Amino acid sequence: MRKLPLIGLTLDAEQPGGYSKLPWYALRQNYFASVVRAGGLPVALPHEAALAEAYLDEVDGLLVTGGAFDVDPSLYGGGPAHETVTLKQGRTAFELAMVQGALARDMPVLGICGGEQLLAVALGGTLIQHIPDSVADCLPHEQPNPRTEPGHEVAITEGSLLAHAAGTLRMAVNSAHHQAVATPGPRALVNAVAPDGVIEGIESTGHRFALGVQWHPEYAVDPKDQAILDAFVAACRDAAAARRAA
Repeated sequence: MRKLPLIGLTLDAEQPGGYSKLPWYALRQNYFASVVRAGGLPVALPHEAALAEAYLDEVDGLLVTGGAFDVDPSLYGGGPAHETVTLKQGRTAFELAMVQGALARDMPVLGICGGEQLLAVALGGTLIQHIPDSVADCLPHEQPNPRTEPGHEVAITEGSLLAHAAGTLRMAVNSAHHQAVATPGPRALVNAVAPDGVIEGIESTGHRFALGVQWHPEYAVDPKDQAILDAFVAACRDAAAARRAA
C-alpha cells in the first residue's frame, strides 16, 4: 500500500522553440521539491481534459501551478480581453476540468498564482484583467527584483484556513502577476490582501481544503511558505486515509 499521498501538479505548456522544436511541457523543479519536503509524492499531469476524472481517481490532491498566461475572461463574464491578456486555452480547459472535478469530490486543492485565479473562477469569482488599469497607486505586482526575494507583504485574514496553515497573520511574499481576483465569489472568502488592497489569497467556504495564494510559496521566500505546502499535503494524506476507510 502506498504510504505517501500522491499529489498531481499541473504543467505549463510551451510552443516549439528553446528546449524542443516540438510543443513541450515545463515546470520548475521547486514546485516538486516543495511537495517532497511536505511529505508528498508529486506527479506531473499532462493536459488531457478528457482524462481529468481518470487522473482524479488516482491522485490524493491537486496543485494548480502558475504560468505566464491568463484565464479567458469569457469564463467569468469579464468582457473583452485586455490587450495584455495572453491565453493558453488547452491548459486552462484541462486545469478547469481538474479543479471542478476535485471540488466535486472534496479533494484538497492548492492553487498558486494563476492557479489561485483559476480556483477563484471555479468558485464563482471574477478577475481584474490588468491591475494597473484598475487599482490606483498599486504596487509593482510584477516585482522588478528576483522572484527569490519578497516583493511586498500580505495581511492574512484571522481565522481563515490560510491563517491556520501558515500560523501567522502577516507574510512577506514574492509577486509575479498582472491580474488578480476581483471578487472571490459566493463560495469563497478573501484570506490575504496586499497593502494596496489587491486580493492575494482566497479559499472555499464549503470544502475541506481548497486554498489559493497569489504568490509562489514553492520559492520559500518567507519562513512560513513551506507551512502552506505542509498543510496542503497533510490534508491530502487525511483525505486519502478517509477514502480508504470508507
